[in-house]
Amino acid sequence: MVNFWATSCTTCVAEMPELVTTYNKFKDKGYETVAVAMRYDPPSYVVNFAQTRQLPFKVAIDNTGAVAREWGDIQLTPTTFLVNKRGEIVKRYVGTPNFVELHQLIEKLLTQS
Repeated sequence: MVNFWATSCTTCVAEMPELVTTYNKFKDKGYETVAVAMRYDPPSYVVNFAQTRQLPFKVAIDNTGAVAREWGDIQLTPTTFLVNKRGEIVKRYVGTPNFVELHQLIEKLLTQS
């Protein structure tokens, strides 16, 4: 999963505990999460957020905006992509995903080769 977010985005901050729960639920089955902080997010805020909340997954700082452009010029946060084992985007969520639905989709994707 690739999640574009910002510390200034209240929806992003509100969904972060669910992203942690999702990661912890599936990490032993090969599931990964990368949270990509938007270029306008001060790096010190991102580092502080990740450390104080003890985020268990990778957090990237997109300080040039290049990553957001590569993923389709992401402007709105949160924007989350679910990617399969072959690196193909399976689902894109703008806003908070339905986590029950998301978990079902992850289960299904993890069984595929």
